Amino acid sequence: MTTIVEYTDQKPPENLYPTRIISPLRSGPCCFSEMEEIGTPQQDTRWLFQYKRCQKCGFAVRVIVRELPNEALIADLKSILATAFVRNVPDF
Repeated sequence: MTTIVEYTDQKPPENLYPTRIISPLRSGPCCFSEMEEIGTPQQDTRWLFQYKRCQKCGFAVRVIVRELPNEALIADLKSILATAFVRNVPDF
């Protein structure tokens, strides 16, 4: 997964969303209570993610919201389950 977050202590933290976010290398004690969501959730192949950034120190992170379902796999599983419990009863 590519990210727009640049982790460095050489530059001051900066929010240039949606192009780039400059973040310190490490989170601070303030990050637990000061994180805010930036932008809307975005999709990257199989994942839905969103960026979060500390309002106080500028630490940023990409958070996985959830995995997106594989529609082809679900369709295959449904067809398998539709016939998995069918019994072949011989004619008498």
